[in-house]
Amino acid sequence: MSTTFTEAFYFDSLVWDWIIAIYLFLAGMSAGAVMIAIYLKRKVIVGYPASNGIIKATAILAPFGIIVGLLILVFHLTKPLSFWKIMIFYNPTSVMSMGVMLFQIYLVVLFAWIATIYRHELTQWLGARFPVVGKVLHWLTRFERAVELFLAFLALLLAAYTGFLLSALQTFPLLNNPILPILFLFSSLSSGAAACMLVGVVFFKESATGASASWVHRFERPVVLFELFVLFAFFTGLYFGGGQSQAAAMAAIGGGFWASWFWYGVIGMGMLVPLGLNAVSPAVVRHNRAFIMLVTSLSLVGVLMLRTFILYAGQLTTL
Repeated sequence: MSTTFTEAFYFDSLVWDWIIAIYLFLAGMSAGAVMIAIYLKRKVIVGYPASNGIIKATAILAPFGIIVGLLILVFHLTKPLSFWKIMIFYNPTSVMSMGVMLFQIYLVVLFAWIATIYRHELTQWLGARFPVVGKVLHWLTRFERAVELFLAFLALLLAAYTGFLLSALQTFPLLNNPILPILFLFSSLSSGAAACMLVGVVFFKESATGASASWVHRFERPVVLFELFVLFAFFTGLYFGGGQSQAAAMAAIGGGFWASWFWYGVIGMGMLVPLGLNAVSPAVVRHNRAFIMLVTSLSLVGVLMLRTFILYAGQLTTL
C-alpha cells in the first residue's frame, strides 16, 4: 500500500472511518429503494405487485441495508456487548441516538409493508401452522395505505438523516453544511434506483423493457443530474464562504488523493460514465442485462465513493 493511500485513510483528526461510510451507504440505499418501490407500486405497476422484480429486489435490499447497517454500528462500538443500551435508552440530544430510534421504527414499518405485499404467500406458508399469522395479516391489510405512506415518510427522513448525522460534527466546516442532507437524499435515490435495477432485472429477471424497469431507468438520469447540481452548490457555497470553509473545499477537491478520488471516482466513474453510456448506447444495448449490470454497478460504487469522500475529506479541515 502506497504512503499516499495510507495517509489518506489514517490521520490524527479522524472521528469516523470507512466502516461508517459503508453504514451510511447501506442506510441510504435502503431508503432510496423503498421510496422508489412505493411509487412504483402505487403509480406504475399493473397487476400483482408481489410478482414484480423491482418489488422483490426491494423486499430483500431494504431490510438488508438496515440490518447490516445496525450490525456495523454494534461491532463498531468500543463495547459491542453493550449495544442493547443504545437500542433502549434514547438520548434526545444525540443525533446518533435519534438515528437508532429512526432505524428501529423504520425497520418495523418496513417489515409490516413487506408483509402486506406478500400476505398471500405468507398465509399459505405459515397459516396452517400458525393461524394467528393470517389474522394479523388480514388486520394489517386494512391499514396498508397508511403503512405505505408512513414508510415513505420514514424513508425520506432516513435518507436525509444520513446527511444530518455528519453535519452534527460542527468542528468540520465541510461536514457542517445544510446542503449535505439534500445531497445524501439524492444520492440515496441514485443508489436505490441502481440497486433495484441490478437485483430486479439481473437477478429476478424483471423485463428491462417493462413499465417498472423503464420508469426506474428514466428516473435515474434526472436524479444523477440534480445530484451533480447539488454537489456544485455544495462546494460553491463552501468556496465563497471564505476562511476555513474555503480551505475545506480546496483541501477536498483542489488537489491530492481525495481530489482524485472525487473527480475520477465519484464524478467520472460514478456519474458521468453511466450517464454517457446510457446517452450513446442504442436501446437494444441499454436493455441488455450485462449492460445494466455494468452501469448500475458503476453507479453503486460511485455513491459508496461519494459517502467515503464526504466522510474522509470532510475531516481534513477543522475550525
